[in-house]
Parts: sequence; structure tokens; C-alpha cells
Amino acid sequence: MTFRTALAALATACALAAPAPVLAQAPDLLRIRLNADIRSTDPGVNRDANTDGIAWHVVEGLVALRDDATVAPMLAERVEVSPDGLTYTFPLRAGVRFHNGQPLTSADVAFAMQRYMRRETNWRCRPDLDSAATRLAAVETPDERTVVMRLEKPSALFLTILARPDCGQAGIWHRDSLNADGSWRAPVGTGPFRLGEWRRGQFVELTRFADYAALPGEPTGLAGNKTPMVERVRFTIIPDEAAARAALIAGNIDILPDARSRDLAELRARPGFSVHSAPSMDLQAVLMQTRDPLLQDVRMRRAIALAIDVPELVRAVSEGASRPNRSPIPPASAFNTPAMLEVPARDLAHSRRLAQEAGYRGQKLRIITTRRWEAFYEIAVVVQDMLKEAGIESELEVLEWATQLDRYNRGDYQMMAFGFSARLDPSLSFEMFTGPKATQPRKAWDNPAVQAMLEQSMAEGDPARRRALFEAMQARLMEEVPIVALYSSTTNGVTPRHVQGYRSWAVDSPRAWGVRIVR
Repeated sequence: MTFRTALAALATACALAAPAPVLAQAPDLLRIRLNADIRSTDPGVNRDANTDGIAWHVVEGLVALRDDATVAPMLAERVEVSPDGLTYTFPLRAGVRFHNGQPLTSADVAFAMQRYMRRETNWRCRPDLDSAATRLAAVETPDERTVVMRLEKPSALFLTILARPDCGQAGIWHRDSLNADGSWRAPVGTGPFRLGEWRRGQFVELTRFADYAALPGEPTGLAGNKTPMVERVRFTIIPDEAAARAALIAGNIDILPDARSRDLAELRARPGFSVHSAPSMDLQAVLMQTRDPLLQDVRMRRAIALAIDVPELVRAVSEGASRPNRSPIPPASAFNTPAMLEVPARDLAHSRRLAQEAGYRGQKLRIITTRRWEAFYEIAVVVQDMLKEAGIESELEVLEWATQLDRYNRGDYQMMAFGFSARLDPSLSFEMFTGPKATQPRKAWDNPAVQAMLEQSMAEGDPARRRALFEAMQARLMEEVPIVALYSSTTNGVTPRHVQGYRSWAVDSPRAWGVRIVR
């Protein structure tokens, strides 16, 4: 079966899904499709992209990302940085309250940050604030309205780390979020919505926080004016892509935030529906375990890369909506240079020679994937077919998403079709897969020289010098091939005419604030 035939078969199977019956909807309820359940309600701890997307409605951090990935004050009124770059002062905004009615104080910020920084919490971004590049030395509270954070040395990434969605935005929550023994219970945040009901496997419902202290002006990214316009938001879990499309058409959901590229032409043609597209800054890629007995030979990894026709794969999987990109830095970034946009041509003869030199004798490679993310599965199908054309045999291991994520975190794979959510800074685009496997098994690329360049890029404030470092890292990436970067996706949200104010953006998960229902 060719990869085109395989994708066509997938499309045919999905098209057979029947629309669900139309359900009655309360006018104050906004229903958004979620492709899988969340992992927890603990911001930045037990997480994935869906978990992050729920968390940013409920908790907020001192700072947040704008649409253009720059950092803006959020719970902080402003950010003051000392001339030596070591001291950050955050005066807190007046009038901000938690969902339990208690006022936000500097003690709350310190309490939350202390828990984040404890090793046993397993916060996603504790290593980023305890590294050679960025080390948080102290969190101080000189008065009730002021937080001071001190670094050991200047860092170009400190504020970005605090604002990152995968860090839970270092969201500040009230201590009532914890049980008496210190374990996590549920978030009591300051966001525009409270956590309502979480019915596992069915939906996550949020309720409007009537006392939300909205900023003036317009919303931007995860910052700005985040006024809630509806009483309730229900994230309805619909794993199947075709079933989600059918639910939108039937009126059972109000926002399809992640429509498939193949469905856009039909949805645009339907009266009363609008498509909201935005270039993403995520990364779709094929990971290779460099400690695997076969793949530890760089010649085998290069053989695999040469067997993949990246432009054709991207065209097939994205229906032409995305552009091929062999760099982890997305094309939309100012740091993506012409050298990074170069895509080596497919070379089957060279691929076969390198595989033979590496000792490949027909053994099957195992490619882990999942059906939860349509792109992951389709990438794996295409790669399997392209490898076969180069004489490299492989088989797919299709897992539930939670199982695949666990295998990824443990580095327990040979090859894997995988994606990284938007990191929004070029250093972090490399950091998401670069690091020491001994302490971070999930890292795909363990090269001390590259790690040194990465750390330098995190401290360097001059854009030209940072750009030169990224180009050098890109050259090493293409030489060593721990991953095959493929493309950054395009986010396509679809809404019916009664939904107003919704916008897609560079981070895939939807935002419910500023959205209203007009009947």
C-alpha cells in the first residue's frame, strides 16, 4: 500500500462516521471540542497540551505571552529588571482575587513558587530554573504587594520560562488548592474561569469567575483583556476527528479548534461557518533513540533521513497547508534563517549505502505512534512506506496517547512520530529535545558541545550572536540527525455564525475568553 493509498483509506473510514443528533444548548454554555482528556489539573506538573489549555483559563502567572510571543505583565503590574540583570521586581496588580475570594498577595506567589521548585513536585520547568543557564536563587516578599526574584547570573529566558504554557505559566494558585497533607486537590486560581466539573473521558466544564479582574484593552495571546463572556465553557472530549467535524455540523459543539486540513474546503463552503487559520509554532518530527544498538550509528540515522521525502510527506499530511522545515525553529520566527529553510533532497541510493555501512541487514525498526493526534499517525504511515522504498523495514506500534507520552518521557522507543507544542523562543525550540539523557531520558539529542551552545544562547542578549549560535546548532542537527524535523502545523479553528470573538493563534489550544454566543 502506498502512503497516498493509506491516507485515502484513513479519510474514507473517517467519512463513514455518522453525525450525532442535535442536542439542546443553553445560551450561556460555550462548547469546545477537546480531542482527549486532560492528565490532571495541576499546572505544569502532570501535563500535556490539552492540560495546559485548560489550566490557562483557571490560573495565571506573573507574566504571560502575547500573540507575537513577547512577554507581558499579567498578575504583575509591571516588571522591573536591575541593571546587572540579576534582580526582577514584580509589583502585583491591585484588586486581583482568587476564586475563593481571597486577595492575591506576595506570600501566595512565594508559596506557589516554593512548591514548583521542590524536586518532588516534578514541575515541568523546575530544571529550566535550576540550570547552568538560568538559576533562580531566591524569591523574596519585601511587602504584601511586591515579589522579588533573584538569579545567579543574567538570563535571556527567565521571563519566557515563567510565561511558557507548558510550564503552566508558573500559575499562581491559593494554598486552598492543596489538601492538608500538601498533595494537589484542585486549582483555586485568579483566571477568568473556575474549574467546575471534570467528568473523566467526557468533558471538563469551567464556570465564569464573576469577580475576575480583567486588564483593559484587547486580548493578546495569554495576556491582555481576558474577560469571560459566557457563564460556562464545556470542553467536550471527542477523540475521533470525523466525529468532531460531524458534531460541529450537527450543532453539538460551538468551536472546533483543530479542524483537519482535508475538511477545510467543505467547511468553508457550508453557509454560516467561518474558518480561523493561524500559523503555528509547534514542531512535528520523527525522533530516533541514539542509544539504540542500531540507531546509535549516525550512518543509520542519516540513511533514515535520506529515505524520507520531507516536502512530499508534509504536502500529503497537511494537505498542502504547511511548509516543510527541517529546523526546530518555525518559519514564522525571526530567528529562522534561509540556511534553516534548506531541505535536503531525498536520495534512496545514498540511503541504502549508508544503511549497509551501518550494518543494517533487514531487521525491522519499530515506530511508535498514536491515533489520538491525526498527524502523528499519518506521519508514521508515510515514513513507514518511504523507508520501505529504501529497503528499510519497519512496523508501527500504535499506542494510547498516555502510554506513548510515558514511553517518550522514559526514552523507551526506537523511533517515534511525535510533536512538540510551541515553545515560542528559539533557544527553547532546541531545548525541548536537547539535553543529558542521564538526568532527562526524554531528551533525544545528548551532545555536550551542543548543550554548551544552547546554554550560551539562553544567556546571550544580542540577536545577531544568538542567530549565529542557532545556525551552528542547526548544522550539527543535520549532521547528527537525532530527530528529523518535518514542519510546523497550521491551526484551523471553525465556528458557526452564532459564535463571535474566537481567534486561532500560534499555540494550538483554544482560548474561551472574549468569546460570546449571539442567537
